[in-house]
Order: sequence, then C-alpha cells, then structure tokens
Amino acid sequence: MTVVVGTRVRSLREDQGISLRELAQRSSVSAPMLSQVERGTTSPTLAVADKIADGLGLTLSQLLRLDEAPPFEILRAGQRTARAEAAHRWELLTTEHPGQRVAVSRHELDPGGATGGAPMHRAGSREFALVECGPVTLELDGSEHALETGDSVIFDADLAHRFRAGDQPAAILSVVTAGLRRS
Repeated sequence: MTVVVGTRVRSLREDQGISLRELAQRSSVSAPMLSQVERGTTSPTLAVADKIADGLGLTLSQLLRLDEAPPFEILRAGQRTARAEAAHRWELLTTEHPGQRVAVSRHELDPGGATGGAPMHRAGSREFALVECGPVTLELDGSEHALETGDSVIFDADLAHRFRAGDQPAAILSVVTAGLRRS
C-alpha cells in the first residue's frame, strides 16, 4: 500500500502544479518525509496522511480512496454533464474525481460555430482530438490548421486554442490529459 499512496500523492501534487516544497508548507509535513512517501520508501501514519491530504485540498478518505466506488464506473448516457453555448454543444463522457488525469468529451459544432468560452486547461495538459466529421480549423496559439473528417491532432492544451467549423456541421472527440507535456 505504501507505493500506491506515494504514487497517488505525487500524481495529485503534480496535477495541481505544486512543488514538493509548496506541499510541505501547505501540509506542515517536511519535504524529505514527503519525498520518502512519494518514492514509497516509507508509509505515512494516519496523522501524516491526513496532513498531506489537507495540503492537497482533500479529505483523508479522498486521498486514500476510501470513499470511491469500485475500480470501474459506468456513466450512463442520461447522466453525462452536457452544456450548450450558441453554436457549440458538448458533453463530458467521463466522470470527474479528485486527481483524475484524463477527461473525454464530445463536441458538436453548427456551421461556423466554435469551441471556446471555457478556461484553458491546466499547465502541462495535452489534448488529443479526433475530427469525427468536418472540416474544422484548429486555431492554436495564433496559427490555423485545417483538419478533415478522420484527422487527429495532439497539442499542448494550455495554449490558447479553439476548433471552428466550416460551412458544414462538425463533431470532435477530445481527450485531455493532465501533466503529460512532452519534454
């Protein structure tokens, strides 16, 4: 269990974009102790684990995954989070949990419609997108890239970006992963 807790602490810390020292300050647990926990060389006591959880903005149960469901989850079509803005409709195909490192969504665009209006993704995030039907234009950090039905793209998702449909309806499947920027 030591390695699992350590791996989870590191993943949650990196997902939040905080350093080991910052977590040490937030949690009142020394950086060397946190490092040992993350590497799996020591197992934290419940008191220390509770401080780490607090430093990560979680409850102890959330950190240790005591309040989570089984290791799989079915999200029924009628239970998905769905939103609509002007000529853009989307739904989240995955559930949201603390420390989750991936989000899958499907976007439908009316002719001339575009994604956008939502904040950009966290630093270090990567996005994979598959154009189910198009064409679409990916506007990425000031440049434009034409994409056709069946094309896919992967890019740094913390850059300013949006997908814009041409004169036909378009659909895009998007997968955003946290903290996986290429080096």
